[in-house]
Amino acid sequence: MNVAVYGRKVNKQDLEYYNEFLGILKDFGWNPVLEKNLKETLIKKSGLPANTDEFTTYHDLQTGIDLSFSIGGDGTFIQNVKYVRNSGIPVLGINTGRLGFLANISKDQLEEAMDLVRRKEYTHQKRSLIKVETENNLYGEDNFAFNELTLQKKDTSSMITVHASLEGKYLNSYWADGLIVATPSGSTAYSLSCGGPIVTPGCQVHILTPIAPHNLNVRPMVVPDHMPINLSVEGRDRKYLISLDGLSKQISQKEEVIISKADFMINVIKFEDNNFLDTIRNKMLWGIDKRN
Repeated sequence: MNVAVYGRKVNKQDLEYYNEFLGILKDFGWNPVLEKNLKETLIKKSGLPANTDEFTTYHDLQTGIDLSFSIGGDGTFIQNVKYVRNSGIPVLGINTGRLGFLANISKDQLEEAMDLVRRKEYTHQKRSLIKVETENNLYGEDNFAFNELTLQKKDTSSMITVHASLEGKYLNSYWADGLIVATPSGSTAYSLSCGGPIVTPGCQVHILTPIAPHNLNVRPMVVPDHMPINLSVEGRDRKYLISLDGLSKQISQKEEVIISKADFMINVIKFEDNNFLDTIRNKMLWGIDKRN
């Protein structure tokens, strides 16, 4: 079995963790295929064999890979999605720090989780993505996001106006610092910090969340994901920021942005005793009262 492994940093604390993980793969008789930069780092720091298989682009994962692992946090998981794309490869996020919403397998759960993977005692939780089209094709073939798209101001403290239409019908003009359009997966990220709702995975919706709106009666809105969302921005500047999962580019005033549901989904590995509800309860400390 060939398994892809992606990670962005390897510090002293993480090195032991990587060695343990690769040791488990060796015991299983599975062949690791490491992202090129990660492979080079592990060759220097842990003596990884130089002939270990590697991948550099998403094309390398289109065939011949059975599973994909991200080692790090939620940001690492999202970057790994950029490689997995429409391949259908199941993805598991292993967290080397604090509990994450996406990378929610902790260090002390590693051996147990990998044993469950080996025995195929898991399910695939399908996660939707958003696709973005712009007049100048700003993102090329990387025009999708797992968490969210944001339109926001760039070089000014003044508010901007984001005009939004839903399925060709005018929705609202948001006078704010910007606007977030999030997937259900992204509901626990930037959107949540701006007052957006938590949406469970599997819901077929998109979330529109204004960033610091001037009018207090403007609230986040949940819409069906089959309805295209059209956005444009205007204000005192000529250029603004558009961001897909943290990858930011400049966009011109009144340039149209069309957001729709991507035509593929990501298969996230989930175990019976480790679900989304448990994660948000533990991550957000729901129900915890120091008086008890």
